Amino acid sequence: MTSSSKFVPEIGRRTLLAGAGSAALLAVTGAARAQDPVSGELVVLNWLGGSELEMMHAIHKAFLAKYPNVTIREVAITGQGDMRGGIRTALMGGEVVDVLFNTWPAFRKELADAGMLRPIDDQWKSFGWDKLVSQSWKDLGSIGDKTYGLTYTFGDRSGIWYKKEHLAKAGIAEPPKTWDEFVASFAKLTNAGYAAPIAIPGKYWAHAEWFETLLLRTAGVETAAKLGAHEIPWTDPAVKTALTKYAEMLTSGCCGAPNTMLANDWDGEADQVFQANAKNYLLIGMWMNNRAKNDYKLVEGKDYGLFQFPSLGMGHDDTSSVDAKELLVTTNGPNPKAADAFLDFWTSAEAANILAKAGYASPSSNVDASLYGEAQKVATQAVASSKLQFVLGDLLPGDLVDEYRVQLQKFLQDPSTANIDTVLAAIETKAQGSY
Repeated sequence: MTSSSKFVPEIGRRTLLAGAGSAALLAVTGAARAQDPVSGELVVLNWLGGSELEMMHAIHKAFLAKYPNVTIREVAITGQGDMRGGIRTALMGGEVVDVLFNTWPAFRKELADAGMLRPIDDQWKSFGWDKLVSQSWKDLGSIGDKTYGLTYTFGDRSGIWYKKEHLAKAGIAEPPKTWDEFVASFAKLTNAGYAAPIAIPGKYWAHAEWFETLLLRTAGVETAAKLGAHEIPWTDPAVKTALTKYAEMLTSGCCGAPNTMLANDWDGEADQVFQANAKNYLLIGMWMNNRAKNDYKLVEGKDYGLFQFPSLGMGHDDTSSVDAKELLVTTNGPNPKAADAFLDFWTSAEAANILAKAGYASPSSNVDASLYGEAQKVATQAVASSKLQFVLGDLLPGDLVDEYRVQLQKFLQDPSTANIDTVLAAIETKAQGSY
């Protein structure tokens, strides 16, 4: 099965189905146009899709313009849900790549422990990334005293997307700031004719977003970090409090029937909000900005917006969940010089501004922040002013994260106190054998 995503001339793509061995090759080669010390084929493993893939290809094209003696062959992993399985299949099946895109700290550690990743501390100094990217982002990409990942974008995962005309139709003057205001808005939106106020994408992983921010807002970043490292059990009272708050939302008429919640991934629920005008709020990452602009052709700040998760008044409203995407280089990649130049290019003003125009934040100080729209400014300010915790699901070992998501699907179907205890006990049982 091949991806339907558009690919850029001068970039060859090999597409692999996530979790399967079938593959097809689309090869396009670019002729060298000038002498350059960086040359040869650069093999990039990628799992991005849609308008995000188009953004990535725009950066690839700009890189090739700077390094005309380089060609890019893209190994593209396609599928649904968590893409780590597809990446494992490709690498264990013998694919040799120079660079791969990653968003899971736990997966980075898995690859580093297997000896598959090359540290980039020397490159950090020689390319001057320390002058462009803050120490906090370097720390995020590190394991122990070695740096492996170069973050190229980051996102607020505690921001709620909405369509402005929906709130206006329901007589809601501005996005709710407190939890009580948020819950009270459900009835107003329902009375205005919308099918469900909140879009819950429960098919694969995105239903966990609400729990993860509620854990931060009820118990703080320290508790979330301890849970991610299994320094406290999943049956801890703090974890139950967060899930109980999630249940309060579910029983307040937020989300429709469980079978509708389990039917869609995040993109299908985004369609329900921004195209079908059937639902109103969507808690999802900053890639939504790119989709709204480029797929739905909506105007950021005029047609849609983003507001930060409502305050709960439990002492932790200064917290936010964040994610990041990074570039990793492999130990066996045949073209390390081109790989290093590729990473460096993503810190350049040209690449950073392509990201900004597409609705993504760049950690590089080369970015022109005036290119950010209203939603991105809200998100960037939230990240800058919050105590941050990386997305919990991306910190968990692979076998545990699968159980975690399945059990939260069972919670969506029955958010009773008794089932909360059953769900958390099941996750804890799995966790005991996962570390």
